[in-house]
Amino acid sequence: MQTTFTPEQLKDPAIERSNQILRSCVHCGFCTATCPTYQVLGDELDSPRGRIYLIKDMLENERVPDDKTVKHIDRCLSCLACMTTCPSGVHYMHLVDHAREYIENTYKRPLSDRALRWVLAKVLPYPKRFRLALLGAKIGRPFAFLMPDARLKAMLAMAPKIIPPVSRNDDPQTFAAEGTKKMRVVLMTGCAQKALNTDINDATIRLLRRLGAEVVIPEGQGCCGALTHHMGKTDESHATAAKNIEAWSREMDNGGLDAIVINTSGCGTTVKDYGHMFRNTKLAEKAAKVAGIAKDVSEVLMKLDMEAQSEPMTVAYHAACSLQHGQQIKTYPKDLLKKAGFTVVEPADPHLCCGSAGTYNLMQPEISGQLKTRKVKTLEAKNPDVIAAGNIGCMMQIGSATQVPIVHTVELLDWATGGPKPKAMTDEPQISDIPRLR
Repeated sequence: MQTTFTPEQLKDPAIERSNQILRSCVHCGFCTATCPTYQVLGDELDSPRGRIYLIKDMLENERVPDDKTVKHIDRCLSCLACMTTCPSGVHYMHLVDHAREYIENTYKRPLSDRALRWVLAKVLPYPKRFRLALLGAKIGRPFAFLMPDARLKAMLAMAPKIIPPVSRNDDPQTFAAEGTKKMRVVLMTGCAQKALNTDINDATIRLLRRLGAEVVIPEGQGCCGALTHHMGKTDESHATAAKNIEAWSREMDNGGLDAIVINTSGCGTTVKDYGHMFRNTKLAEKAAKVAGIAKDVSEVLMKLDMEAQSEPMTVAYHAACSLQHGQQIKTYPKDLLKKAGFTVVEPADPHLCCGSAGTYNLMQPEISGQLKTRKVKTLEAKNPDVIAAGNIGCMMQIGSATQVPIVHTVELLDWATGGPKPKAMTDEPQISDIPRLR
C-alpha cells in the first residue's frame, strides 16, 4: 500500500511503525474470510482491510476522526485472526492499537461512552473494586429489564452466580517445588480473573509444583495493562505494565527466572509485546527481557514431564483468539489434554472469536452476542462432557450460554495428575490449602 506521510510525521515513532505496517498491506482481502465482524456484518469497513484504509486516511491527514471511522474501529475485536491469515505479514495489532490511542486523544465521545469506558478502566483492572462491582451487578441483575442501554444490561449479566472468596494463594509468596526442583517461575495472577475465578491460579500452582517448578507470586505485580491498552488509554496501561516489569525484574535479579507463567492468554499476548510497548522508554531493556521469558502456561507444561491419567471424557477445546492468533500457540493445549488421556474435539470454525475480547462484550453486546451464539452452537454440536479454554474472558462468555461445564485447561490437567476435580464439574465446594515458603 502506498503511503504519503511527510518526513516530519515520520519522526513520530508511532507513525513510523504504522507506516511500515500500512506499506506491507497488498489489499489481497484474505483477511476478510477470517474476520468475525465481517462475517457477521458483511460490511467492508468492518473487515481488517476496510479498517486499514480508514486508519491510513485518519493518520496521514492528521484529522480528528469522524463518527464513521470510530464506529468501525470500535467494532474490531482485536482477535487477530487477520494476522494468522495475512500472507504479507501485516502486523494489524500494532496498527489498530495506534489508531485507538489516536482516537482516544483526539475524538470526543458521547458522554455515555466516556462514562462507560472510564468505569471499565477504573474497575476491571483492580480485583477489589471489581469484586464490589460484581456484587452490585449480582444484586441489580433482576432489574436488568429496566436498563435502557444494552451495554448496562451486559454489565449486569456479567456477574457470576457465585462470586468466589479471595484466594490467599494469590498473595505474594513462594511455593516450593515438589520433589526435584526443575525450574523457578513467576505466576502472573492477573486482575479480573482473581475476582471471577480463583480456581485457575490455584490449579496452576498445584500443577506446576507437582511437576517440579518453584512458583513465585511476587510483590507489586498486577494488571498486565491489556484492558486499558485496547481502549487507547496508553498512560494507564503503561503505568500498570511498568509495575509488572519492575516486579518481575526484581525476581530475575534475586534468584533468576526460567519463565513468567501466564494462564490468561489475553494477558499473555500483551506481556509478550512489552518490548514493543516500551521500546522508546527508559524501561526498554527490562521490558524486552520480561517479554522474552513470558510464556503461556501450556508452553511451560510442554517442557515438564507430566504423568497423568484422566477419566474417560470428551473435552471440546475452545482456542482463545489471543492464544491461537495473538501468540500463535495452536497445538500445545490439545497435546497436553490428549497426553493426559482426554478425548479432544474441536468445534467448526475454531478460528472465529467467541465475542468476549476483553471488554468487547460489554461495549459491543449485540455483535458479541451473535458471535457467542455461533460459538456455543458449534461447541455443543460436539456433545462434549466438558469445554476447556485458556482464557477467563472466553470461559465467562461461553459459560453464560451453555449448560456444559467450562473449565480452564490447567484445571483438567491438575485433576488428571492428582489434583481435585474442577468445581465447575461438581457441586461440592473445595478449598485449596497449598504450603508456601514466604
